[in-house]
Amino acid sequence: MVNSMKKIPLRTCVVSKEKLDKRELFRIVRNKDGEVFVDDTLKANGRGVYLKKDENIINKARDKKILDYHLGVKVSDEVYDELIKRL
Repeated sequence: MVNSMKKIPLRTCVVSKEKLDKRELFRIVRNKDGEVFVDDTLKANGRGVYLKKDENIINKARDKKILDYHLGVKVSDEVYDELIKRL
């Protein structure tokens, strides 16, 4: 019997450590020029991290500088504001 269900790709939120369908997460990328942006395509080149689409998670990431740590650069408040606007 062939399993006709397509495998759902799971990704881990860097704040909550939950494994979620990647459609439930934002992908934030640092490219080779050091620019940090929200990746709508989920395919942009660069170092990417996933963040749950939840205002509390976004604020915790901002307060504890979790994205700064994972991306290795200072993430500006504009990135966090953009994420909250997109919720």
